[in-house]
Amino acid sequence: MKVLLINGSPHPNGCTGTALAEMVKVFEQENIGTEIIQAGSRAVRGCIACGKCRELGRCVFDDLVNETAPKFMEADGLVVGSPVYYGSPNGTVLSFLDRLFYSTPFSKHMKVGAAVVSCRRGGNTASFDVLNKYFTISSMPVASSTYWNQVHGFSAEDVKKDLEGLQTMRNLARNMSFMMKAIAAAKKESGCPEPERGVFTSFADGKQEM
Repeated sequence: MKVLLINGSPHPNGCTGTALAEMVKVFEQENIGTEIIQAGSRAVRGCIACGKCRELGRCVFDDLVNETAPKFMEADGLVVGSPVYYGSPNGTVLSFLDRLFYSTPFSKHMKVGAAVVSCRRGGNTASFDVLNKYFTISSMPVASSTYWNQVHGFSAEDVKKDLEGLQTMRNLARNMSFMMKAIAAAKKESGCPEPERGVFTSFADGKQEM
């Protein structure tokens, strides 16, 4: 099994990276492979709604998003970590996720997702909520922990002192490992639930046509 971890911070070994590294330790103990994608330090433009991905099966901008897509397809779980910028996740990681989730034609159904945020003081729960929405719109079960998935500090050294935050990361990785293994076993036993896809509601004039 494998987990893909996205570091949305521009600093690989900063606060967010420290939180993700704590999770990696547990994944290794659980014999789950990991790969960290350093997205926050890359130049990633936002989606321009051109629709070319429907034709190409990939994003029209050939950058880190397209590099990550096949790894995401093969992964059993996805962890997205981001620092808090003005009460929201880093703009780079949001552009990355918008394009990664929209441009990839494969199903994310039953891949386990987890959001991790780091902040000095505030904006953490708002950022946490934004990141989780990528999972909940994609039929991805969301892993939780013994507190909201967050660490506090202005530096990596500060985060290492946030003992409860690091404990939360370890418990998150344990819960996520269990969920991935349980889902894999259930797939072998009875398969995945079959989603309905027949209805797409769009009211151009505010009224439903009969």
